[in-house]
Amino acid sequence: MKTIKRSNICKNVVDYKIDRTMNQNHQPIAGDVAIFEVISIGSLNAIQDFEGRNSYIFPGDKIMLAFGNRYASNQFEGYVPEKYQETYDLIGKGGVVGTVVSMFYKLELKGPTKLKLVGYATRKEDQVINTKYYHRRSVKFNSNKVRNFKTILSIGSSMDSGKTTTAAYLCRGLKTSGYKVAYIKLTGTVFNKDRMLAYDCGADIVSDFSEFGFPSTYLCSTETIMDLYEGLLSEIASNDPDYVVIEVADGLYQQETRALLNHSLFTETIDHVILSCCDSLAVQSGEQLLSPIFGDRLFALAGLFTGSPLLVTEVESQSSIPVLTLSKLLESDLLIDLLSERVNVAV
Repeated sequence: MKTIKRSNICKNVVDYKIDRTMNQNHQPIAGDVAIFEVISIGSLNAIQDFEGRNSYIFPGDKIMLAFGNRYASNQFEGYVPEKYQETYDLIGKGGVVGTVVSMFYKLELKGPTKLKLVGYATRKEDQVINTKYYHRRSVKFNSNKVRNFKTILSIGSSMDSGKTTTAAYLCRGLKTSGYKVAYIKLTGTVFNKDRMLAYDCGADIVSDFSEFGFPSTYLCSTETIMDLYEGLLSEIASNDPDYVVIEVADGLYQQETRALLNHSLFTETIDHVILSCCDSLAVQSGEQLLSPIFGDRLFALAGLFTGSPLLVTEVESQSSIPVLTLSKLLESDLLIDLLSERVNVAV
């Protein structure tokens, strides 16, 4: 067969055969790997390949993807199909395939890239390869484990509220202060861009859920996500960081995010919280939701609204929590003073 373009989520799938006999009978689950032919190009005209680079795709190309679900309010809502279909949709650039149920209005003109199932990627024993824990073992969450680093949760009011940029600049501010910094993205859909931004900003080590083979965390149970959390924390702990910046995807109302915020075993692991928002009203709502959970651990506000001096003034007139623009996130003395101040208040 012509060269198959292997997507990022399938980067560890190298020894396989293509089984066309089960196309109509196998019920896929999240993580199942298959080969597809590109039928038509929609809003996504490339995939991230196994090296993390953009690999442009064209009609007739063969690509290796993994089935998965996706929640993205500014992109696609998509799910693993319940039965065989004549065509499938590319719902994530990192290599996620499924069926689109809804999409952001700006994508409606082009729609999703359409694919045809060629066959499933199987092992020698005719088992469909699944990316989840394909090359790494699952680790159970341990609430009693002593962790020798401080954690900072970067959370946003919604998708595209600025939390990834906040997290990355936070990494840079901490790094320039002389600290060893790690970044992990706990939830979302596989895509290298976020963690690479943190790495370019100075994080010593970066990782995310996809390193354990998850195409996305949408519809995963809280227990599953907590085990992923343990795996990620254990991985970065070997590098002995001083701070770990933890990003969760999408917004405060997204179901996995909401479940984590209501899960004491998760919130008890968080030392500091920074909230990113699009506008001043979102700040107020976010504070009202997060303050009862984290109290003084909510140490700063950031995000898209800080690009507008008028919105910053509005927020500062209504909130006692410090507002950190991108430039202030890079002011190492200010950042460390705020973190130290909140620790002292909490004590």
